[in-house]
Amino acid sequence: MSKEPTLPPILPTRQDGVLTITLNRPESRNALSEFMMRALQLTLTEAADDADVRVIILAANGPVFCAGHDLRELSAHRADADKGLAFYRSIFAQCSHLMTSIVRHPKPVIARVHALATAAGCQLVASCDLAVASSAAKFATPGVNIGLFCSTPMVALSRNVPRKVAMEMLLTGEAIDAEEARRIGLVNRVSTPAELVTDTQNLARFIAAKPRATLRLGKEAFYHQAELGMSSAYDYVSEVMTQNMLHAEAKEGIGAFLEKRLPNWPE
Repeated sequence: MSKEPTLPPILPTRQDGVLTITLNRPESRNALSEFMMRALQLTLTEAADDADVRVIILAANGPVFCAGHDLRELSAHRADADKGLAFYRSIFAQCSHLMTSIVRHPKPVIARVHALATAAGCQLVASCDLAVASSAAKFATPGVNIGLFCSTPMVALSRNVPRKVAMEMLLTGEAIDAEEARRIGLVNRVSTPAELVTDTQNLARFIAAKPRATLRLGKEAFYHQAELGMSSAYDYVSEVMTQNMLHAEAKEGIGAFLEKRLPNWPE
């Protein structure tokens, strides 16, 4: 089993209601080891109840955004008595829980992708609500090339891009560039490397200025309705909008619009 690094696996920083969580294992290409995922999960869980955090940015240090699972860690467990069976079940369940918790998180989560994101790293990007990529970034699900099909990454990928595009990425393992990722819907915006941090921070601040309860309600409703049939989805969101209309934020926002003034959002 690989040793836990002495440096913190993630670096959280705050500015203007935006929490930036930076993956900090450049020596291992920011691989999603058990240790890394545990630290990331804990920080996300704490941010969920932190009133000072309105938006979250996921970023990374080093030449790679995230190379996916830690293959050295996975391989080391082949020496276990069960040949790694228990650990593999645990690590992939842990990863699935982490990705799901990003989708279910009450705060908007934006991926800031400066470089290569592969396998579970690509899954991490796809799991975020929004993604801003550097023009130098690339994305791939290359597990097929090493005999380990990107089965868990396909869940997030296939919910972001057209089905045949996802299958091509999964079956060929070939990388796509940032502009292609934007074209197919994997990322929202592409920035120059020099402007990536500023552009992502500006987007996060813009969203952070919106009413917080409305953001939370809207994000939850977006993903829930997507899992329903059309009739059920309309029934669900009709009730969501009804409850939203009764909230103080809607009262203030609609009143401000009708009175032609800026809203004073309740805290």
